Amino acid sequence: MPVVDVQPDELRRLTGHEDKSDEEFKDDLFALGLEFEGVTDDGAFQLEFGPDRLDRLSVEGVARSLRYQYGDARGVSVPNTNDPDWTFVVDDDVPDERPYVTGAVVRGVDLDDAALDSLIQLQEKLHATMGRKRAKGAIGIHDLTMLKGDVLSENASGNSITYTGIEPDGDTFVALDSNDELTPAEVLEQHATGRKYADLVSEYDRYPAIYDEIGLFSFPPVINGRRTEVSTDSRDLLVELTGTDQWTIDRMCNIICYALAARGATIEDVEVQYETGTVTKPDFEVETKRVSHDRIETVLGVELELDEVIDLFERSGLDANAELGEETVYEVSIPPYRVDVLHPLDLVDDVGRAYGFNELEPRYPDVGTVGQRHERSRLEDAVRTSLVGLGFEDLLNFHMISEGENYERMDVEVGSDYLGGGDPASITEPYSEDYTMLRTWVLPSLTMVLENNTHRAYPQDLAEIGHVAHRDDDENTRVAEARHVAAVLARHDATYEDAKARLAALCRDFDVELETPATDHPSFIDGRTAAVVIDGEEVGVVGELHPKVIVEHDLELPVAAFEFDLSALA
Repeated sequence: MPVVDVQPDELRRLTGHEDKSDEEFKDDLFALGLEFEGVTDDGAFQLEFGPDRLDRLSVEGVARSLRYQYGDARGVSVPNTNDPDWTFVVDDDVPDERPYVTGAVVRGVDLDDAALDSLIQLQEKLHATMGRKRAKGAIGIHDLTMLKGDVLSENASGNSITYTGIEPDGDTFVALDSNDELTPAEVLEQHATGRKYADLVSEYDRYPAIYDEIGLFSFPPVINGRRTEVSTDSRDLLVELTGTDQWTIDRMCNIICYALAARGATIEDVEVQYETGTVTKPDFEVETKRVSHDRIETVLGVELELDEVIDLFERSGLDANAELGEETVYEVSIPPYRVDVLHPLDLVDDVGRAYGFNELEPRYPDVGTVGQRHERSRLEDAVRTSLVGLGFEDLLNFHMISEGENYERMDVEVGSDYLGGGDPASITEPYSEDYTMLRTWVLPSLTMVLENNTHRAYPQDLAEIGHVAHRDDDENTRVAEARHVAAVLARHDATYEDAKARLAALCRDFDVELETPATDHPSFIDGRTAAVVIDGEEVGVVGELHPKVIVEHDLELPVAAFEFDLSALA
C-alpha cells in the first residue's frame, strides 16, 4: 500500500482549519480511508491508503479531500487554463516504444521548502504507482525560465520544444546531481539514477530526448538535465510526461496540475503537435457515469432522499443530476484528477463515505438463517493450528503478484503442466507492475518473504494457507480458484527429508494417506523432488528448491518446501 508523508501544519494551512488538533485530523483522515502509520522524524504523518485514490499522493490532494469532507468545498472543480504559449513538437524519430507525450505550463507557483518536498514526493509516488516505476509513464518538471523555446515558424508566435529520439552516443548534457557532460549511454553507465532505470531504454535503438533551442535538457524516462532543475526560487514550471499509454500520462499530469493549482498556481495549456495533428493538453475533460438511486440504497442499506444523495455526491467532489422516471438514475460528473471511478459501485462508495460508514447501523439480512463459519474456514483453522504446532510461522501474503515473481523467478513456464504453471488471471490495467495477476501458487510468495528477510536469524520455517487461481475456460467465471497449503524450511541443513517429515506429520493429523512418488519440477532439484499424493490423488509437490531459484532470490542456504491443495485434507 502507498504510504505518504503529510505535514499536519500544511494540512491546517491548505484546509483553512488552523484550530484542528493532530488527533482530530487522524480521526478525519481515517474516515476518508487513510490509516495513520506513525510519525517521521520531522513530525510528518505517515498515511497509508488504498492505491485507488492516487489524487491523495500529496498533502494537497489529502487537504482537498478533507475540505470536501468538512463541507468547505462542493462539486466538481476544474482549474481555468490560459491559452497555450508553448508547443511540444513530436518528431518522427521518437522511439516507437514510447510515443506519447503530454504536459502543461504552470505559472506563479509559490514553492517554499514544504511545497517543493510535496511536489517531489508526488512525482516519486506517481512514478511508483501509475507510472509502473517509470515504465508506463515518467514525469519531468523543469524551471521554465531556464528554457529557450524554438520559434515554430516565421508566421507563428510562441515557443516550442521537441520530443525526439537520439543515438545512445549522441548529444551530451549535464544530468541532475552531476557536474559532467555525458551522453545518454554514459548516463546509463556512470550515473546512479541512470543505472537504476537503464533497463527501461537500454534495448531501444534510439533513446527518448527532449530539446529546446539551447540543446538537450531531458532524457526521459531516466533523468532531467541540471540546467532546468527546480528550486524554491522557481515560479514558472514546465511539466512534461512521456510514456507508453496516453490515458495514463494524461491522468498523471492532471493530478500534478491540481496539486500545483492548490498552491495558487495558474495552469497554461500546451499544444502537442503530432504528424497526424495537434492536440491541446492538459486534458481536463469531465467524464460522466450513471448509477441508480435503488442501487445506492441497496448497497448501503439506508433510505436516502433524492436531494440528500445529490448533496452527498457534491460533498465527495462530484456533481450529480437526477433523471426521474420508472427508476431514478443519477448522471454523475467526475473530475479529471479522479482515476479510480471505473464502475457505478465506485460512485456508491463515495456516497457511503460522505454519509459516513460509521453511521450505518448493522442489522441482520432479511433471510431465514444466521451466518456461521464455513466448513472450509474450519478446515483452514485446523490446518493452520497443526502447522504452527509443527514449528512453522503462519503468514498471510497478498493474493496478487507479478508474472516475473510467479513464473520467471521460479523457473516455471506459463501454461506448463507443473504446479504453478497455469495460465494467469491477469489484471487488464494494473496500477502497479508488482501486482499484475492473481498468483497461481503460494511458494513464490514465501520465497519473496525469505528474500526480504535475509537479515533475520535462521532457521526460518514459514507456512501459508492462501488463495490461488488460474485461467480455466471450463469454469463459469473462466477462472479456477483454490486454497493451497505451502511451507518452506530455510536453514543450513534443510533437506527433502525435513520437508517430507513435516508434510507426513500434517497428513497424519488429518488421517489421510500420503504417498510421495518421484517426480520433476523446474523449481526443485531433480532427484530431490516428489509428487504429493493424498488418498490416491496427486495434489502437490515436495522437495528442495533448485539452486537457480535460491540464487535468483539472493538466498545463501538450502530451502526445502512443499505445496498442495488444501481440499485434499478435507
